[in-house]
Amino acid sequence: MAGIYIHIPFCKQACYYCDFHFSTNQRGRDKTVRAIGDELILQKDYLKGEAIETIYFGGGTPSILSEQELNQLLTIIRANFPTIAHPEITLEANPDDLSIDKLASIKNGGINRLSIGIQSFDDELLRSLNRVHDSHMAKSCVYAAREVGFDNISIDLIYAIPSLDNSRWMETIEQALQLSPQHISSYALTIEEKTVFGKWAARGKIRIIDDDTAAQQLQILVDKLDTQGYEQYEVSNFSLPDLHSKHNSNYWKNKNYLGAGPSAHSFNGVSRQYNISNNQLYVNSILSGKIPATVEILTREDKINEYLLTSLRTAWGINLSTLRKDFGVDLENIHNQYISLLQERNFAIVKNDTMFLTKTGLLLADKIASDLFVITP
Repeated sequence: MAGIYIHIPFCKQACYYCDFHFSTNQRGRDKTVRAIGDELILQKDYLKGEAIETIYFGGGTPSILSEQELNQLLTIIRANFPTIAHPEITLEANPDDLSIDKLASIKNGGINRLSIGIQSFDDELLRSLNRVHDSHMAKSCVYAAREVGFDNISIDLIYAIPSLDNSRWMETIEQALQLSPQHISSYALTIEEKTVFGKWAARGKIRIIDDDTAAQQLQILVDKLDTQGYEQYEVSNFSLPDLHSKHNSNYWKNKNYLGAGPSAHSFNGVSRQYNISNNQLYVNSILSGKIPATVEILTREDKINEYLLTSLRTAWGINLSTLRKDFGVDLENIHNQYISLLQERNFAIVKNDTMFLTKTGLLLADKIASDLFVITP
């Protein structure tokens, strides 16, 4: 089974840290939404008839769309792709977009999972990030979502924010837990060159959190959520039992997915493709019946190393028999000494033909994966 990702490239205002593709100018929104619908129709054979089990509205800020616009896209998907009876349908949302009436309407339209970009419950930090909402609005949004019947709610938090110390970070975690979300995603703030924070950092206007402090804050999160019954099923993702994000998990499990919209990515097991990150050029191309995407054919080496990189970030780990069967790669033989060292240092466990990282090892997941990369002839 496969998934569909829809990139909505619009926001009310620019967060100072965000490097994703979006526009705060919404004058062309209607044309872009129609073009996304047209792309879905043009791409209806991309997944070769695989049943759709997840649909994910990302961005940008998908919750900026009206209920009618969201339903328009969902109707096109249902008409052009086979879907399972009850697919997971996620909407990324900002608290300021979700009135109780809108929440009720989108739930009736079929959206059954919310990923709410709260980021912090510290109002001073929210202002420093240039977020629209405050902590009261964030909490009210979660309560309203639960009131209308949403029972699969994820919240996003950011750590390693300039001026965020460990004490203030713990306060945000505790306030998040008071809301009892089914899922929490948490990411370290990274300073990207072209963002406002990137420009400020270059001028010495803000202090970048060092890697050690960022690691401490992730460890604080891991330890606290563990005591509350949340499973760290991926480096940055935590859920109550059986409530992980099916859509994002499918990325890490190398399942196929179609991405529609400006800057959206797609994967079909053979290649990856990347839509152009320009709204007007995207619309013009779709109107001419062409998908404005760059296609990258994956080599055997690409497939092996992507599998290592994505799998090691998860609680499911690397299936060593899959590597041998699908790629003819005996990882334990190639990296025998290194894997033994990882086990000695309690960074990794090999059990039942599976290699997975410990909680300590997950802090170094990307480095360990790169050390395990395989170069094929």
